[in-house]
Amino acid sequence: MLPRRYLLVLAAFLLMVLLYVDRACISVAKGAVAKDLGFSDPAMGWVFAAFSLGYALCQTPGGLLADRFGPRRVLSAIVVFWSLFTGLTAAAWNLGSMLVTRFLFGCGEAGALPSVARAVYSWIPLKERGFVQGVSFSGMRFGAAATMPLLGWMIHAFGWRTSFVILMVVGFVWAIGWFLWFRDDPTQQPRIQPAELDYILAHRQQATAGAEPAPLSSGALFGSRNLWLAMGQYFCSNFTFFFCLTWLPPYLKEKYTLDVVAAGFYAAIPLLAGGVGNLLAGGWVDRIYRRGHWTRSRRLPAMVGFGLAACGLLLSRQMDSAGAEVACLGLAILGADMTLPPSWSLCVDIGRTHAGAVSGTMNMAGNLGSFVTALAFPYLLVWTGGPGAFFYAGATLNLAAIGLWLGIRPDRKLEEY
Repeated sequence: MLPRRYLLVLAAFLLMVLLYVDRACISVAKGAVAKDLGFSDPAMGWVFAAFSLGYALCQTPGGLLADRFGPRRVLSAIVVFWSLFTGLTAAAWNLGSMLVTRFLFGCGEAGALPSVARAVYSWIPLKERGFVQGVSFSGMRFGAAATMPLLGWMIHAFGWRTSFVILMVVGFVWAIGWFLWFRDDPTQQPRIQPAELDYILAHRQQATAGAEPAPLSSGALFGSRNLWLAMGQYFCSNFTFFFCLTWLPPYLKEKYTLDVVAAGFYAAIPLLAGGVGNLLAGGWVDRIYRRGHWTRSRRLPAMVGFGLAACGLLLSRQMDSAGAEVACLGLAILGADMTLPPSWSLCVDIGRTHAGAVSGTMNMAGNLGSFVTALAFPYLLVWTGGPGAFFYAGATLNLAAIGLWLGIRPDRKLEEY
């Protein structure tokens, strides 16, 4: 019989697919939305940024809710909430209504990753944490990659408004299934085998089943050097990745004169590379940890990833064909996504029973990076006449993040460092 904790991993994988399909649909539909509603590129930049701002601002509250009420109830509620606003995107009639809808959609999605982090703390032994994070995050990339061309076809066949309604219904189905199946702690799951329960309790960080977390003060949260370093490096990571999720499809479509389906296929390649990067780094994190190197297991994969991301962005500036440029951007996203498993493992390491709040705060900073990306690309394009300045800025941030990781200590609890 498949261990119950692996079913959690599968559910998290499917959630990540849903999370990024709902998020990527607006990018694939950019041309149709802009034409229908009369939006310029800077206006679409604000549409992308509205999501990122709502997503960033609600990260810490979403994590606190997951810590307080448990990921079963919180995830079910927020998936229903964001799916509702996915559907309501179809009802937008001008820029103001679209900005409000996408902002609230971002607020809803904000609690997803912190809630998963809190579930991982309760269900996943420490030595399996890196690979589990890698598998779940690969769902974001593989799911988005697989559906980029599918979304292009769906928008072409049914129109962008109907496509958002279809995605709303899919979200409702996931939320119902999660609420019926999941339990916040393995001790509450009646169908778990005794041997697996004993294994989980013996190998997770604090085997105190059912214990309520002590209150977390803002001073303890924001007084942690570890957390500030984690926030800084995650800002850099998201600056690189969010370009591929938002501006890459329309950028390729316009630069190389592609149709929406062909642009979707090309845009899927970096996302597939990102999924591979998640799996590679997740396995690498656990292998190094099992050899007795806790700090190195988080630090080394992340630093290598940021180095690859910088190289990929710089190399892409030397290419003059869609295939070659996308290959370099694939290297950049592979590297950027190698930073995810160590980053989220770090949050669970130092946050423990407050893993939701800690991971939410890190992700808040990361999505401020996404907010900057959504606006920086179209405005730098207007101000400088080309995309080069944006890519050079991204490479610089990736190199800076390597230095930030040199100061991170995953073996120190939140209040200790």
